[in-house]
Amino acid sequence: VDDMAPVVSFANKAAVKLAAKEAICRRAAEEVKDGDILFMDCGSTVFHLCAFIRNKQIQVITNSMPVVYALQNSRVALNIIGGEYDMERQAVHGKMAEQHIQKYRATMAFLGVDGISPKGLFAGSEKEATMSLSLAAQSKRNYLLCDASKIGRETYLNFARLGLINTVITDATAAECRFLKKAGVRVLPV
Repeated sequence: VDDMAPVVSFANKAAVKLAAKEAICRRAAEEVKDGDILFMDCGSTVFHLCAFIRNKQIQVITNSMPVVYALQNSRVALNIIGGEYDMERQAVHGKMAEQHIQKYRATMAFLGVDGISPKGLFAGSEKEATMSLSLAAQSKRNYLLCDASKIGRETYLNFARLGLINTVITDATAAECRFLKKAGVRVLPV
C-alpha cells in the first residue's frame, strides 16, 4: 500500500500527465454517442473528457464544478448534483448528492480512481469512493479512465471489486493490464 499522499488540489492534479489524460479521453469520447446520458465524476482525468464531448448532443450528470464550467455553452445538457461542496476537489459530495444520483439512470459512467490492482479499486477518501459507487450503481456501463501510474497501485481505501468496472481506458501496457483482462474487464489501450 502506498503511503498516504498529501491532498493535492484539483488544478494541480489536472495538470499532471496531461498528454496521457488527453489521449485517454479522446479514446473515451469515441464511446459516447448522441443521445447518451453520462455520469462524470470529479476525477482530474475524467475532466479532460469535456474537450472531446462538447459538440455531442448528450446529457451529463456531474458532481464536478470544473466539468460544469467546461461544458457550459456547449451542446451538452447539464444536470448538477447537489450537496456539500469540497473546495479542494471542486466537487459536491454527501448524503444529498447520493440521493440526487439515485433518481437518475445513465447510459455510461466515467470514473477515476487513485489506484486499481487485482484486489480492486482504491480511493483516497470515503466520500470519493461513495460517489463512485453511487454513480456506478445507476449506470448501464462503467468506464474507468486512468493513466498508467494508477495501474497496480493500492492506496488508502479498497472500495470495490474489479467487477464494478466494464471498461478501463489507459495508456498502460498490455502486460500491466493482464490482471484486468483476466478479471473480464475490457481494456482499451491508447
